[in-house]
Amino acid sequence: MKEQSVTSGKELRGIPVYPDIVIGKAHLVDRSRAKILYQCFVNKEQVTREVDRFEEALRSVEAQFISLKDRMPDTVKDQAFILDSHLMILKDSMLRDSTINKILSEKINAEWALKKTLEEIRGVFEQIDDDYISNRISDVENVAERLLRTLSGDTAHSLSNINHRVIIVAHDLSPADTTELNTAKVMGFITDVGGRTSHTAIMAQALEIPAVVGLENATAWVEDGDLLIVDGSSGVVVINPEDSDIISYQERKLQLEKYNSSIARMSHLPAETPDGHRIAITANIEFLEEVTAAKDYGGEGIGLYRTEFLYLRGKGFPDEEELFEDYREVVEIMRPAPVSIRTLDLGGDKFASDIAISEENNPALGLRAIRFCLREPEIFKTQLRAILRASAFGSIQLMFPMISGLQELLDARAILDKVREDLDREDIPYDTAMEVGIMMEVPAAVAMAEVLAHYCDFFSIGTNDLIQYALAIDRVNEHVAYMYQPFHPAILRMIRQVVEAARNANIRVSLCGEMAGDPLCISILLGIGLDGLSMNARAIPLIKKLVRAIPIKQARADLEEIMRLNTAKEVRTYLLKRSREMFPELEEKGYLLD
Repeated sequence: MKEQSVTSGKELRGIPVYPDIVIGKAHLVDRSRAKILYQCFVNKEQVTREVDRFEEALRSVEAQFISLKDRMPDTVKDQAFILDSHLMILKDSMLRDSTINKILSEKINAEWALKKTLEEIRGVFEQIDDDYISNRISDVENVAERLLRTLSGDTAHSLSNINHRVIIVAHDLSPADTTELNTAKVMGFITDVGGRTSHTAIMAQALEIPAVVGLENATAWVEDGDLLIVDGSSGVVVINPEDSDIISYQERKLQLEKYNSSIARMSHLPAETPDGHRIAITANIEFLEEVTAAKDYGGEGIGLYRTEFLYLRGKGFPDEEELFEDYREVVEIMRPAPVSIRTLDLGGDKFASDIAISEENNPALGLRAIRFCLREPEIFKTQLRAILRASAFGSIQLMFPMISGLQELLDARAILDKVREDLDREDIPYDTAMEVGIMMEVPAAVAMAEVLAHYCDFFSIGTNDLIQYALAIDRVNEHVAYMYQPFHPAILRMIRQVVEAARNANIRVSLCGEMAGDPLCISILLGIGLDGLSMNARAIPLIKKLVRAIPIKQARADLEEIMRLNTAKEVRTYLLKRSREMFPELEEKGYLLD
């Protein structure tokens, strides 16, 4: 047992998930891994029995997930797709067939074969240069862990049995765990692992309960029954707080509730500066189920629809009809607002398929995005056909990712033209005026922006990748993560260069990276002259409020001052000072973190 004085008043910092504050007692949940023992068999009957055990475990876990889905409370019914994805993982050949093959070929027990399969899958996902997609390995691990517990006869304690108001503390919570949470009893939760795009975070947002993830060692510091303050707006967790801390956070909670309520009331107003400059505020989404939230939070369209999820959640590649139905439903819900669909941004080795592509040492610079699509034109054509067909039902704008030069763009457009010809010949309707643009996320494309602009209807700046490539930073490498700096003067100059090229060619230009939803960045992005910003839906009300309070003349004047600065630290310091002057409430509510 830890000494009370050791943890009294200690602060932990993690990733904020849902902007609210809660104070309550900790309930430590043991989600330790099932113990796996190695066994090897010599007799065929024993091997066959292991295959039968594994298949029975698959059926049992499938029944568990179906039961959980059926019992999901109405408040999170829209998130049922999370358990659907777990059911698909159970049936995927990467998990099922690989494990059975290992049992048969290596004559080992089901648990050990599953462990080896999981290690292989983890290695594949680690190569994916997309935070959202690479985080999906946690879903595979959650499914495998439930299978292992079923095989061993060990069942984890159900969170649905909690009968007093608590804050859950765990190393991790699976989507199945979070569907069992009784929000009348669970006030919030904190976890050692997880990110903003993890399903744990998604469920916290759907349940609208305060949560902080990615704390690394919360379970090592917190004892069962400890008093906790969880600040889901700043990512701070206080263990056994002093009375003064409790009073302070209670006051902050009331202020935050009033502030968010006032913001929400204005979220459907246009994003227009006091001196009449209008900018489009749209949402980034990964899957169909997020479209409703995009509208509810005041999104004026979908600025980025990442289409990779449909390629990862099932066995092999989705067919044209599956893609078409998904895209059609998105555009029909958003109609008449526009939906910008980004074509596939994954490499062929990143998911189960019949296409064999060798493992790459540096997949971020390898066969991915438009390069993969040009290498596999039939897969590309299938997606383009689905997008074009869906364009007959609403406003679609098509974006090609990771374009690095004109030839790639010309090749991609040539395939698009061929697909259009095929649809014309088959008398299938589509929007003949559908706009086509590119993601500006490679420094070479920025250098060629003046040329590329003449072959596009719009640009969309993807700052997440642009920062990584321009500053030579692996943003998932903890040793250099501190160098991932959106305020680096080189990045600001690149963004301005792209905007100027778009202006000269009379085409639109928007920005859809994490910068778009950062309150500290809004003045810069307004001053640079972007036509639109696309972000996580929940960031929209606050960003709209800020836009409506910053005169465009002031934003342009601030930009000129900022462009004279030489380091990211100087830029950030300047912006913090200006934001504190204009919006002191942002720091009070935890939106400005120095």
